[in-house]
Parts: sequence; C-alpha cells; structure tokens
Amino acid sequence: MAGRDDDDPHSNFSAGHQDRLLDGLHAIIRQAVRALSILMVLVILWGIVDVVWVLYQKLTAPPFLLLGISDIFAIFGAFLVVLIAIEIFVNISLYLRDDVIHVKLVVATALMAIARKVIVLDYNTVEPAYVYATAATVLALGVTYWLVSKQART
Repeated sequence: MAGRDDDDPHSNFSAGHQDRLLDGLHAIIRQAVRALSILMVLVILWGIVDVVWVLYQKLTAPPFLLLGISDIFAIFGAFLVVLIAIEIFVNISLYLRDDVIHVKLVVATALMAIARKVIVLDYNTVEPAYVYATAATVLALGVTYWLVSKQART
C-alpha cells in the first residue's frame, strides 16, 4: 500500500502478495472487518436509543424532571458507552483504510473505557484493591499513551 514503511510488521498482511491463498484469506478478513463495522454502527445506534430511554425513564420517574446523583451517573455511563463504541468504530474504519492497527487510538479508546469506569464507580461498594487496580490501569494506560505520542513526534 502507498506510504508503507518496509519495516512495518503489518505490511505482511496486506493484499497483493503472489500467494493466491493469502490474498483470498486477506479478502475474507477484510470482509469480516467490514461486517464488524456494520455491526458496530448498529450497536452505536442501539446505544443512542438506550441513552434516550435511560434519560426518559429518569426524568419521568418521581420526582418528575429531577435527577439525583445516581441518575446523572447512570446517564453519564450510557453516554460514555456510546462514545466508546464510536471510538471502536473509528479503530475499525482506520484498520479498513490502512490495514494497520493504530496503537495510539487503541490506547486512547482503552483509556476512555477505564475513565468511564472511574466516573461511574461507586466507591462505597467496591474493595480498596479494586480502586488501586483501576488506578494502576489508568496510570499504565496514561504512560503508554504519553510514550506512544512522544514516539510519534520523533
């Protein structure tokens, strides 16, 4: 593909080799990834319907048109799930376009997913070890994102 580096480990998976079997298998994988992108769009649309439903339920339950803290966290959680699904769709789309897994975007998606967990976490019901493990995951992903970003600039 155009713009590929010969040192790219993923270039072995691109179409255009002399081996017809590998070309055929590559075409199957590309179709599978296309199917995943269609399914992800359906999940995103379903997620949007879920956000609307959750918001409707919370606003129509007594006391009407008032949201408590737990209601707001439930709505935030629903919103963030849709945003994470959109990020996964972007990952799939970029893979289809470039045949390369964009590590920075994957790490950013994972960081968003763990951030969602931190936002909706009920600290009154979880064990301290779970909070420490979540903090370690956030730190590890943050450092990884920083390193990948730093490498991309050099």
